[in-house]
Amino acid sequence: MMPLLLAEPGEKNLIRHIGGTPEIKRHLKDLGFVVGASVTIISRMGGNVIVNVKESRLAIDEKMAQKIMV
Repeated sequence: MMPLLLAEPGEKNLIRHIGGTPEIKRHLKDLGFVVGASVTIISRMGGNVIVNVKESRLAIDEKMAQKIMV
């Protein structure tokens, strides 16, 4: 298991754990980051990570990406 931030762009990963405070977990869940979902890093730009999750493209900051374990 590793943080999403360390995954290679283009590589499909399975979310195994979401860390952080209850507020952060709820926010990530609302965005579609749930255990068992597939997530792929598209690119990294200026402290943000662009990802595909649940057929949506989202930008999250690197601190959030470190809380998502794949």
